Amino acid sequence: MDKVKKQNYISEMTTQFDKSEAVIVTHYQGLTVNQLDELRAKMREHGIIFKITKNRITKLALEKTRCKNLSDLFSGPTAVALSEDAITSAKILTNFSKEHKNLKILGGIMGNDILDVAGVKNVATLPTLDEARAKIVGILRSPAQKIASILLAPASKIAILALEKSKK
Repeated sequence: MDKVKKQNYISEMTTQFDKSEAVIVTHYQGLTVNQLDELRAKMREHGIIFKITKNRITKLALEKTRCKNLSDLFSGPTAVALSEDAITSAKILTNFSKEHKNLKILGGIMGNDILDVAGVKNVATLPTLDEARAKIVGILRSPAQKIASILLAPASKIAILALEKSKK
């Protein structure tokens, strides 16, 4: 790689590290090309970049970003997942590493918090934004449905319900 390509790589990686909300570092040694393509496809579906890195040059790019504390993780065959959604990227990588033992999660950063392997796995257990919204909507709809069903019930059922409530 000549000097111009190195400078372009460093500036590109610096930009990606800065604009990503979550960065997860992995070792991929032992994965086949087909397995890497499968993982990249899963990541791409959710707008996540999964990139094999050049360690020495990536460490230079890290020096200028909030992710500089991750530079110790860049040794050996390293790849990074860069995304706006830490939970989704952590879930995909955790599930893929369960299926393919050769993918090893080393750690990462979410916002300004540095995560170790256990931290990444904990983030993977959190509900995604869509799942959390669905749960909230379900909680909010439940009381309204109960009130509507009571109001639509025949008067005899309302009287029985009132009698039961008064006994308590």
